[in-house]
Amino acid sequence: MALHKLTLPKMGESVTEATVTKWLKEIGDPIAEDESVLEVATDKVDSDVPSTRSGILKERLFEDGAVVQVGEAIAIIETDESDRDTEQSNTDTSSSTEEDDIPVDINDVPGLTEVESTVEQSDSDSTSSGKLHVAESLERFYSPLVRSIAQEEGISLAELDQVSGSGAEGRITKDDVLKYIAQKNSKSDVKAIADDDSDASNSFNHAISESTASDVSRQSPVAKPVVVAKGDGDEIIEMDRMRRLIADHMVSSVHTSPHVFSAVEADVTNLVNWRNRVKDGFNKREGENITFTPLIIEAISKALKDFPMINVSADGYQIIRRKHINIGMATALPNGNLIVPVIKDADQLSLLGISHAVNDLAQRARDNKLKPDDTQGGTFTFTNIGAFGNIFGMPIINQPQAAILAVGTIKKKPAVIETPAGDLIGIRHFMYITMSYDHRVIDGALGGTFIKRVADYLENWDLDRTV
Repeated sequence: MALHKLTLPKMGESVTEATVTKWLKEIGDPIAEDESVLEVATDKVDSDVPSTRSGILKERLFEDGAVVQVGEAIAIIETDESDRDTEQSNTDTSSSTEEDDIPVDINDVPGLTEVESTVEQSDSDSTSSGKLHVAESLERFYSPLVRSIAQEEGISLAELDQVSGSGAEGRITKDDVLKYIAQKNSKSDVKAIADDDSDASNSFNHAISESTASDVSRQSPVAKPVVVAKGDGDEIIEMDRMRRLIADHMVSSVHTSPHVFSAVEADVTNLVNWRNRVKDGFNKREGENITFTPLIIEAISKALKDFPMINVSADGYQIIRRKHINIGMATALPNGNLIVPVIKDADQLSLLGISHAVNDLAQRARDNKLKPDDTQGGTFTFTNIGAFGNIFGMPIINQPQAAILAVGTIKKKPAVIETPAGDLIGIRHFMYITMSYDHRVIDGALGGTFIKRVADYLENWDLDRTV
């Protein structure tokens, strides 16, 4: 017999951790090679973790809701292969009461940086060269992502120890540390405004500053959550994991980016007539429909090449201009939730390629078969609210992107048509195009010009084009 560690496999270039959502096997259950052992969630995508050996599930190292790092052991499988993987589980814990007094090498303590070790050493009476007495703070585990965020924001280990965790066994999640940073910054902003008020020599400016400080205080996310009264007969529905992720992401986006909006109305008559002419032949040849979505995504890709400062992200006082044009496509799921699969390098694809990518991602999203990488790396997001009969909408930016574009339903309207012989009244197809963008990095002139360029590409569609 041998014990084999089942580790969390690498599931995407930018995926570093996953949450255990459901164990498919109980302790003692037989497992075949490549058989799914548990389900995990990364961002919005659910995945199965298959066994790399056949055997019996000996131990589950994490329970539902726990956050696991890529490469970390999640289960122990007992196999019949005595000559393979004879390593023993390193997760057994000693029952000795003297364990807390064992000196530990700083470099052997996971999650403890050089700066953090200095904080610990200052509070310890038993430090020596290269050695550190195990402190109480080391009982908490911090993921690499949490440690990275804390380091970038100058948060020490001692300060991180004071943050309340919402994860399994009180573990601090990414959302916990981001919420703490937002609250900390809001308090600092209010204090800074108050300090400026005390130094103001002009009474009018002083009054304005006091008003601003009051407004910031009222709008701060530090404010206590509203208590919602529940009436007789009201049904309480717990948000599922995906809905909680969406809720947190949307609140964070509004707190992060000052949203500004632009809208245009586009005459897409040529686009509609062209699609009506080619859709039957396309379906017969390709075995799938050609919708308006790939046509609009192509126009967005062209406009992003014309205006690369829309394809950006804000990082403090730095602007990151993206090399690749990766367009996220907001997709409604049958359960009412939303997911955003990404078409990578959309500007490098033909219209046929974009159409295939749109249909493939949309189908796999509805079948819950997306891979983690399918939702990563987006630089701009598109959403078609017209699919639900809506004519106009202002979506929330999908962080860390700087803009999101929405299109409404296409409606026939009477319009003035300019001809060499004079103006005429005719029936045309119109569609509203709206865009929300981050006013920290995109001003109205740039945002308005960009969205007008998208409309121009759609309005001037070539009726003789082949696909």
